[in-house]
Amino acid sequence: MTINGNTIFEDDTDRAGPSRYVSRSNWAFSSTGHFLDDDRSPDTYIWTNSSILLMNDTQLYMQARLSPISLTYYGFCMGNGNYTVNLHFAEIMFTDDKTYNSFGRHVFDVYIQGKLVLKDFNIEDEAGGAGKATIKPFIVAVTNKTLEIRLYWAGKGTTGIPVRGVYGPLISAVSVTPNFIPPSEKKSSSTTISVGTVLGIVAAAAFLIILVLGILWWKCCLRHKNTMYLGIITMECLTFLLQLSGLLADGSVIAVKQLSSKSKQGNREFVNEIGMISALQHPHLVKLYGCCIEGNQLLLVYEYLENNSLARALFGPEEHQLKLDWPTRHKICVEKRNLMELVDAKLGSELNEEQVMVMINVALLCSDVSPSVRPSMSTVVSLLEGRAAIQDFVPDSIVSLADDKTKSDSEAMRKYY
Repeated sequence: MTINGNTIFEDDTDRAGPSRYVSRSNWAFSSTGHFLDDDRSPDTYIWTNSSILLMNDTQLYMQARLSPISLTYYGFCMGNGNYTVNLHFAEIMFTDDKTYNSFGRHVFDVYIQGKLVLKDFNIEDEAGGAGKATIKPFIVAVTNKTLEIRLYWAGKGTTGIPVRGVYGPLISAVSVTPNFIPPSEKKSSSTTISVGTVLGIVAAAAFLIILVLGILWWKCCLRHKNTMYLGIITMECLTFLLQLSGLLADGSVIAVKQLSSKSKQGNREFVNEIGMISALQHPHLVKLYGCCIEGNQLLLVYEYLENNSLARALFGPEEHQLKLDWPTRHKICVEKRNLMELVDAKLGSELNEEQVMVMINVALLCSDVSPSVRPSMSTVVSLLEGRAAIQDFVPDSIVSLADDKTKSDSEAMRKYY
């Protein structure tokens, strides 16, 4: 309904219940509590007036929302700022005719945005009698786009007049009016400024992207254009990429990774790979020479590895496997021919080689793939203190690989590669 020609009130006719939350377009209400020992059947959460009302806008007070304990109204998606909140009350459950029904009283507290604004509020006393309207206005600040109005019964007022179960907060209507011009109603000049700001942000972002791509082009492509010649010799299709081999101008053999047209890898993944690999420098890691970006062609130039990876050389197809003898495999595993070279050279001669070898062997035992082979902590202490010999704790499974789990793990690794 419309009041005073410009204030529109939406209906609130939900039947509610002991615990009820109802959400509308941009507002909602929550009712909590049950009318104990209620002589009314069924419980009523909306009261309808049955007497003559002597007030303006009587249609606004013909019904009122009831709650046994707590009644909360919420406003959502509101612009931050100050609002005028009007709470409309009228005592329509009790009469003013000096009969038994006139002794009833509604007394409750009102909170807005968590702040107590009305303490022990009595509708009939404030309005000057039953059947009369009273409007309580408040200036409320909204800072998080949400408004909360809570009516709470603190156990005061009558509970059995005219019948049992008549108590709790009661309210007829709520109106909320902004004390500022809403954003959609502001002048067009502010809209123009907002659009200009957005365009400025977009232009700055586009410039930044162009700058980053320009630096990447200069560092990865233009810097190498006079020294790089890609003569494609062979091509091997991988899962997502094409792997090529080629020659530089100085005759060096290189590996070139080209993004496949069927790959889901994009420019972002390509740039991430450049950053990750270029930051890693180690004799046992493949070296990245450079990159090239031209249109949708993305290329990475690596050091060429004739025998591919160690995994392929050991467990790959038979035609690609290397015939490595045990000394060579042992050297690959430990990286050093002399285990004493693992000791920090800063120690010089201030060490006991026998104790060093014991510690290395104990470490190897503790890192065995089979948990059953690993020594207990008490055994480790005995070995380190020299009260037991390493040979007494080396089971046959280390040499023979008789452990079923070890065999299955090795076979699974072979099938994987």
